[in-house]
Amino acid sequence: MSYVGVDACRKGWVAVVIDDAEGDASGVFVPRLEDLSDGVPDASGIAIDIPIGLPRSGRRRADALARQQVGARRNSVFFTPVREALVAATHREANAASLQLTGQGISQQAYALRTKILEAELFVASHPVPVWEVHPELSFTVLLGHPPSASKKTWAGMRERVGALEAVGIRLDDLGGAGVAAAVDDVVDAAAAAWSCRRLVNGDAVSFPDPPEKDPETGRPVAIWA
Repeated sequence: MSYVGVDACRKGWVAVVIDDAEGDASGVFVPRLEDLSDGVPDASGIAIDIPIGLPRSGRRRADALARQQVGARRNSVFFTPVREALVAATHREANAASLQLTGQGISQQAYALRTKILEAELFVASHPVPVWEVHPELSFTVLLGHPPSASKKTWAGMRERVGALEAVGIRLDDLGGAGVAAAVDDVVDAAAAAWSCRRLVNGDAVSFPDPPEKDPETGRPVAIWA
């Protein structure tokens, strides 16, 4: 059995693959998420750092609870934009839609993620194995027993995260081309997602909220898992 964690990166998507045995993780890089199936044919599940389940209005409880859990790292968890904002043709139109439906605007950064969010939505609907939403900072908070003590952009923060992964048997020594295509923090985030994926498949994960909400479009459970 293999467990796959996925994170978006500048050139596409990076995946870290682990199994039940301790050992080096493997890496996969794909420009398009739909190509991931060929790279991980024996996956038991996939956990991905991307919103799955878009609100029609207001804010998702999943995002609010995740922000609460990660403490000082709360700014790493952005509120998922409403669907109308993500399908808007311009940021100005997206901002107006978001103001109307949530009372808050949408940042340029969140709007720029719309392509990947909608790409993931199509992937989830068509993929043959379970796909769950995770957030690396929430995964590390659960793994460490407390929020990470420093930003992942710092040496101390990165060492803390890599050390936590190694303590549960996830070593990132050689990821091949995936280690070249993606930034360091993207790889470590994908590894945290893989750890959560293993917990999900084995029935050990926790959801925020518990129980999950329901996607108004698909009826799919909406939660961030760790």
